[in-house]
Amino acid sequence: MAAIRVSGLTKRYGGTAVLDEVDLEVGDGRVCALLGPNGAGKTTAVRVMTTLLRPEGGAVEVAGVDVLRRPREVRRRIGMVGQQPAVDDVLGARANLVLFARLHHLDRRSAHRRAGELLAQVGLADVDERPVRQFSGGMRRRLDIAAALVLAPQVLFLDEPTTGLDPAGRRDVWDAVRALVAGGTTVLLTTQYLEEAEQLADDVCVLDHGRVAARGTPRELTAAIGGDRLELVVSDPARAAEAVHLAERAAAGPADRTPGEGTRVVVAVDRYPGVVGAVVRALDEAGIGVDDLVLRPTTLDEAYLRITGAERVEVPA
Repeated sequence: MAAIRVSGLTKRYGGTAVLDEVDLEVGDGRVCALLGPNGAGKTTAVRVMTTLLRPEGGAVEVAGVDVLRRPREVRRRIGMVGQQPAVDDVLGARANLVLFARLHHLDRRSAHRRAGELLAQVGLADVDERPVRQFSGGMRRRLDIAAALVLAPQVLFLDEPTTGLDPAGRRDVWDAVRALVAGGTTVLLTTQYLEEAEQLADDVCVLDHGRVAARGTPRELTAAIGGDRLELVVSDPARAAEAVHLAERAAAGPADRTPGEGTRVVVAVDRYPGVVGAVVRALDEAGIGVDDLVLRPTTLDEAYLRITGAERVEVPA
């Protein structure tokens, strides 16, 4: 079952299509990373899905409810964490959550009970009375997420949740998101950090100029641009071009020298048995020495750069 279903979504500003026939589907209990360059339409799409903006065309359903026809019901079923902190710096963590619970019309006793549950859920129970101004960036962001969970939403929207955080703070937020998903929450994540999408996302949708440029799992997107990479450094720069030719033939994949590094050869390979040995043997038989060699997977960063460039990448359904 789909927790989010978007079909033919269109939004224009001044005659320019910010969203142009966008289709998106996110399954229950999954994390979908919505990626794209600045101006690609990510924020606009999220604002439509969270009832903050009406589109010109298309159908949008979130948590089983039509966003355009029943926006109030959608708001009861979703949570939203924006780019800017929503919590109060002066209040403590517990007081912040009680405040949010009361704003959601929970009675006083229920609000305090829910605040305690959420503090435990995001790992802040031991600092519940400390003023938020004393929190680290990661702790503050976890409290933001807790505030969005007061009504136990079926779908949580996270808009660049770790921007500006140090590595420790980012890991804190990632752990909190993983715990939510393990409990059955569906998450739509927008982020500029490709590592974050690779760490958290089950599915990825890339927007570019208001249209869906690619979609699939992180592995499907990286596989679509040419598989893994075998990187090797040859001993003799004068024979690097010959090494490229031999490696390409042995691996049955395109090869080239890394720009600015005349001795480094990079060849695209499929991980069939013996491919590395085949390349090494071919170079050895030709008398070309190899100083270093490593086989690594294509990263989501590389796939993203290809997808949002001039070339479009088709990912098998």
